[in-house]
Amino acid sequence: MNKRHFQLGIKLLKNTRLNRDFVKYVINRIRIWRLDRHKEVIVPYPNGLMLELGNRCNLHCIICPREYRYGQQMDQGFMPLEKVKQIIDEVYPYLDSIGLTGLGETLLYPQLLEVVQYIKHKRPSIIITISTNANFVGCVEKIRPLLPYLDNVQFSVDGIGKVYEQVRPNTHFEDIANNIRQIIELGGKDIIFMINSVITRENYADIPHVVQFADELGIEYVNFNRINLASIPELDRNEYTAFFHSDAYRALLQQFKELQKTRPGLSFAEETSGADTGFQTCPFAWMHQYITWDGYMVPCCAKPFPKEYHFGNVFTDGGVMAVMNGEKFQAWRRLWQRNQTPKFCVHCNTICL
Repeated sequence: MNKRHFQLGIKLLKNTRLNRDFVKYVINRIRIWRLDRHKEVIVPYPNGLMLELGNRCNLHCIICPREYRYGQQMDQGFMPLEKVKQIIDEVYPYLDSIGLTGLGETLLYPQLLEVVQYIKHKRPSIIITISTNANFVGCVEKIRPLLPYLDNVQFSVDGIGKVYEQVRPNTHFEDIANNIRQIIELGGKDIIFMINSVITRENYADIPHVVQFADELGIEYVNFNRINLASIPELDRNEYTAFFHSDAYRALLQQFKELQKTRPGLSFAEETSGADTGFQTCPFAWMHQYITWDGYMVPCCAKPFPKEYHFGNVFTDGGVMAVMNGEKFQAWRRLWQRNQTPKFCVHCNTICL
């Protein structure tokens, strides 16, 4: 647990109500603890959930799977508000956190205020996280009424200045910089703000500049993660493997590690040795279930394309728990138990690069 998780945990505890739902929560946490020890294929209620309210976006970024084969084939839309409430009603007593994010711009969801209000009404202690590119007209006005209900806001910043504009074509970096400044001023100290940056060959040298930008804004937490080739098969894996093990990249990574000594809020996800560590490196068979806007539960957030693979639909197959403990998901966990990587997960950063 890092400092950010600790801060959010304290906030969760402060807002916890001692009622019947709390008893359900405690019993479920005990079951989760037993699961962590035994890794049973039948699982308890999730304590964290990723809910894709919609997968429409205002940008066309070169790092985004939406712009490639899987994304071009996917259906697009927004989850109906009554369906959102249906999911929340089933799982809210057991949740520590919910991420209202996915393969789209969260702030475009037309009824987002109603969603965050409903979650906090059902259980005020649930930590709500949203992710935004913060780069469209009206962004600040859209997020302003949401801020009293949000706990964690993540900005996508994949470079500074011209580098950002190369990764996110037809944008202006100063637009996002001004929007983020205004949002932070409006949010005050009750919200944890962070930056997430996806690393590619085009922007890797900008890592120190992104950290500097965060410092200027007073953002303590910055996370970097490499582009995930499992979701973009068009990219040459051999070229990227060579790049991520090149002297230039490794030198920059070493520079980043030096920065971490004075900035503990910096993190770098999915930095592996390059050896295939097997399916058991992945946590998503057991936690952070992802539900798409049209109700499909998919293996993870890295490749959220139900046409490629899904475990079932929570709207038509009996609900969240019916899908989580359905035959397809149980079979998936048995693969995990055998440390046998599914074809779906080939080339994923979590397992090997």
